[in-house]
Amino acid sequence: MYVRYFGLKEMPFTITPDTSFFFAHPVHQEALNTLLIAVRLGEGFIKVTGEVGTGKTLICRKLLAALENDSKVFTAYIPNPYLSPTALLGAIADELGVRVLRNREPHHLLKQLTAALLEIHKKGRRVVLCLDEAQAMPVATLEALRLLSNLETEKRKLLQVVLFGQPELDVKLADPSIRQLLQRITFSCRLAPLRLRDIRYYVAHRLSIAGHSGGPVFSMPAIWRLARASRGIPRIVNILSHKAMLAAFGEGSRRVRLRHVREAAQDTESTVSSSFGQSRYMVTVLAALLVSVGALLWMRAR
Repeated sequence: MYVRYFGLKEMPFTITPDTSFFFAHPVHQEALNTLLIAVRLGEGFIKVTGEVGTGKTLICRKLLAALENDSKVFTAYIPNPYLSPTALLGAIADELGVRVLRNREPHHLLKQLTAALLEIHKKGRRVVLCLDEAQAMPVATLEALRLLSNLETEKRKLLQVVLFGQPELDVKLADPSIRQLLQRITFSCRLAPLRLRDIRYYVAHRLSIAGHSGGPVFSMPAIWRLARASRGIPRIVNILSHKAMLAAFGEGSRRVRLRHVREAAQDTESTVSSSFGQSRYMVTVLAALLVSVGALLWMRAR
């Protein structure tokens, strides 16, 4: 591959959520800071939303890593909460180390979880439950989660919940049947796509973490095309950057140029479909403008 060719120690643009490559973009850093503050304040529900590929899972793992050495926090993580209410309670029990008998009734599960949460609380710790892909949770499961979060002492909740999800999570939370859960979300963050300047620093940051110490690898026209094709989505930036560096390596070029990113974009299905959608949108807008101008000229001619 191109790792040695560009003087790197590792692949810089993998799509796995590696916390060592965390880019402290103001929006992402603010989201992480908000989560850490909310956890320390003992708030019940916290929500982080963002489009696919904007870095929700990376921030989730960054949060878990930050809390790992905190002796006052017990963390639990469920990466796929597309579960029935009973299955969710069972998954939480597993994370807390509660031994659950098979085919246990929900009220028995809840009783065991309550006992486990109280025991952890007696040891001076609080439980923080992180649920990734929360938009996939059925409404009934979200309601079961709310009921579980009702467990509290006179001064503190026994369970804090952090929801990470796509914008569809907001739609689901707007369901009147779980409006009580929506009211309990005390902190929320929204991850936005990166801008052109951000992408320039983002690419340089990942290359630096991977071991690059020379001048810029990507030309400015390449960065501009990268920003346009990726629409600022970090995951797509990674995919396109990886393919563009492969193209430059195959050509024997030490610099990633516009044509390399263009080739990468043409080879990436998500950017091709997006470009088609943008082109179709522009054609529609242009057609509407032509119709409007034609109508105006016709009215004046009369």
